Amino acid sequence: MGYDMTLEQLLRYNGKSPKPERFKEYWARAIKELDELPLQYELVPAEFQSPHAECYHMYFTGVGGSRLHAKYVKPKDLKGKGAGMAYFHGYSCDSGDWMDKVNYAAHGITVLALDCRGQGGWSEDLATVKGTTIRGHIIRGIDDPDEDKLYYRNVFLDTVLTARMLMSLDHIDSERVGVHGLSQGGALAIACAGLEPRVKLAVPVYPFLSDFKRAWELDAKSSAYEELVYYFRFFDPHHQREDAIFNKLGYIDVQNLADAITAKVVFVTGLSDTICPPSTQFAVYNKITSEKELVVYHEYGHEYLPYLSDKTLQAFMKL
Repeated sequence: MGYDMTLEQLLRYNGKSPKPERFKEYWARAIKELDELPLQYELVPAEFQSPHAECYHMYFTGVGGSRLHAKYVKPKDLKGKGAGMAYFHGYSCDSGDWMDKVNYAAHGITVLALDCRGQGGWSEDLATVKGTTIRGHIIRGIDDPDEDKLYYRNVFLDTVLTARMLMSLDHIDSERVGVHGLSQGGALAIACAGLEPRVKLAVPVYPFLSDFKRAWELDAKSSAYEELVYYFRFFDPHHQREDAIFNKLGYIDVQNLADAITAKVVFVTGLSDTICPPSTQFAVYNKITSEKELVVYHEYGHEYLPYLSDKTLQAFMKL
């Protein structure tokens, strides 16, 4: 049992942060904008190479004209068309080392690992918004009157573009593409699967960006959601705009995309997670209606999880 709720309570919890009335319209309009982008890319051979894989830097253009970067790792000597993984990284980090991606390539799985725009990698963010971020990206765009200026709107669309780019490659079976990530990456895997119905597998691990109001109530200043506390402290200390703020955040709350997922989901969580509280994660899990498997680490939190890499590889090998 973790600090949040019992497992029995978690399996009944459905979240408390609101879903905006125009949620479906908001994302339908966003996907329409994405549909207008061509699936064009530039490949630059990477300095890192392997006997098992061809490694490239892939560059392509996302919404708003931002130049995006992803690590592209293609198996050598692939016979026929194979499976693919779109990989998304944790908050403020980057797409990571080549080595773990080469391991998937050695098993015939192509990996396309996105650098989230404006974070630690090489993807740029050209969007201009009104207001501050203080420390992070959750609240970027929250003060802009245009709801489309929320930072994560564009990042969610970038994940869909990444999956579509992967599906367009001539050596990829577009019916065998999945998504994977931890923390922020877990949230992005959920968002991508919810917005791109052709995704066949999602393996989100202790996902971030869910049930913002619940996270805020659970002493958010000690978690990944701390910028919510700082925002209210500095810009709305009397909470006069609390309802409007949480309603607007509902557009980028991944629990609100969970019921649109058609992919098989292998959902991984730790019951002692103080960074992304378990209840915020189960708000997502309990709304998934497609085939799903829950993997619970009872005494673990937001940390290295033993045997997770093995389980993830096995799930993708079954695509």
